[in-house]
Amino acid sequence: MSYRIATIAGDGIGPEVTEATVRVLDALLGPDVLMFEWLDGGAGHYQKTGEVLPAETLAACRDSHAILHGAAGLPGVTYDDGTEVGNDLHLKLRFGLDLYANVRPIRLLPGVESPLRHHQPGTIDYVIVRENTEGLYASRGAGVVLRDEMASDSLVITRKGTERVARFACELSRRRQGAPRDGKHRVTVCDKANILRSYAFFRRVCDQVSVDFDDIERDYAYVDAMTVHLVKRPDFYDVIVAENLFGDIISDLGAATVGGMGVSPSAELGDRHGLFQGAHGSAPDIAGQDAANPIATLLSGAMMLEWLASGHHDERLSLAAERFRLAIDKVLEAGLHRPREFGGQAGCRVFTEAVLDQLGRT
Repeated sequence: MSYRIATIAGDGIGPEVTEATVRVLDALLGPDVLMFEWLDGGAGHYQKTGEVLPAETLAACRDSHAILHGAAGLPGVTYDDGTEVGNDLHLKLRFGLDLYANVRPIRLLPGVESPLRHHQPGTIDYVIVRENTEGLYASRGAGVVLRDEMASDSLVITRKGTERVARFACELSRRRQGAPRDGKHRVTVCDKANILRSYAFFRRVCDQVSVDFDDIERDYAYVDAMTVHLVKRPDFYDVIVAENLFGDIISDLGAATVGGMGVSPSAELGDRHGLFQGAHGSAPDIAGQDAANPIATLLSGAMMLEWLASGHHDERLSLAAERFRLAIDKVLEAGLHRPREFGGQAGCRVFTEAVLDQLGRT
């Protein structure tokens, strides 16, 4: 079987890291397994045409098996209300394709130093599952600015939205190895249930879903406390589930503890569609200089293979995903081709070539 991959390079370093990922995926599986369809979209495309996500790109994404995205956004390219155009590309895809679970693995990779000095690879390995279509971000484009004196946005949490993301988090925990500290399968609900009824409702619905998962330990943390726990005891966590905004914030904090956004992959998943991209921005200040770190997008490509393998029962893809991750780990562990943000000299091209060379040895 072959798979159609809607591929949007986007802006800034997006084309560089996307092309690097496509090269490695082709090397893993050959050119006839994944069929990449390059599509328009992003802030640069908006500047040329007035569209950040052309209708034909959305249609191709809807008809594809998966979506691979580089990055989107350029400085100063905003709508009249001041919000950034680039963000709208994946937001439109998110809502249009009902990608309700944003999955952010937080894993300390070999050869990468954590700012948490007592932690080594293997001791930070958890996943943040962020509800992706509701929460405070549901108000984007619909908030109220009254006479330039008052502004408001609404926080939206529904039973359906919470149930499905809570179930997703519990099922994900079952598939994992448990928290590094004690091996327990654990889902932590991150909220502000002590202050706002909306978050108390979120917690209550998560509790109701967890009744069906008596093998998963329940845990809770208020979001302010969570910012402390992710620094003081990251090894305690297995899967964390949170509302949209809170999940967005703690995901970036988690990424900082394992080296930064350059090693932070992400997936936005629904029942039928999946979008995969590095969690970083488009970094236009280094675009075209071969200075980009491709690791986040490479790891997102491995996540794409895993997701496709699960949905289509294709063992070729799960084995390829495992080889992909192992090759990245080996290159980092060897320390000869360290990305510049980790004190090395390797740009996007050199690091990608090192991964390809490592794959040739396995």
